[in-house]
Amino acid sequence: MRLYIKEKVFSWGDKFTVKDASGADKYIVEGEVFSWGKKLHVYDMMGREVAFIKQEVWSWMPTYYVFCNGLQVAEIKKEFTFFFPKYSIEGLGWEIDGRFMAHDYEITKAGCTIVTISKEWMTWGDSYELDITDPADELVALAVVLTIDCVMEAQAAAASSAN
Repeated sequence: MRLYIKEKVFSWGDKFTVKDASGADKYIVEGEVFSWGKKLHVYDMMGREVAFIKQEVWSWMPTYYVFCNGLQVAEIKKEFTFFFPKYSIEGLGWEIDGRFMAHDYEITKAGCTIVTISKEWMTWGDSYELDITDPADELVALAVVLTIDCVMEAQAAAASSAN
C-alpha cells in the first residue's frame, strides 16, 4: 500500500495531509507552533489523534518518541557520525538504511522490508512516497518517517542559521 506526503512550503506550524494511492486524504499532520521541542500530532479523517511524535529536548543527539493510539511504540535517535546520517529505531526491532539526504531509504525488520521511502523531486514543497508492505504497519511506519523528516528539517534549519 502507498501513502503520499506533500508538505506545504510556507506552512506555519507544519500542517499537511497524507493521501492514499487514490489521492484521498487519509491523515492530517499538525505541528505545535509554540512548544519546547518539536511535537507532531497525526489525526485520522474523523479527527481522532492516532499518533503523536515528541522530541526529547535535553539530549545530546536528537531523540524522538513515537506514540500510536496513546502507547509509546518507538524511540528514534540520530547516531553520532561524521559523514552520513544514521538513525536507530528502538522498540520495534526495525532497522533503517539508505541515503537520507536524498530522501531515499528503507526500513526493514529481520531483512524483510517494512517501508521504502522516496522523495519526488521537482515538486513545489517536499513530496514523499511511502510504499508499505503490510497494512498493519501503516500508522507506525508513517510516524517513523515523519520523525526522521523532523530530525532532518531541524538539522537543515540549524545549518542555515549557523551560516
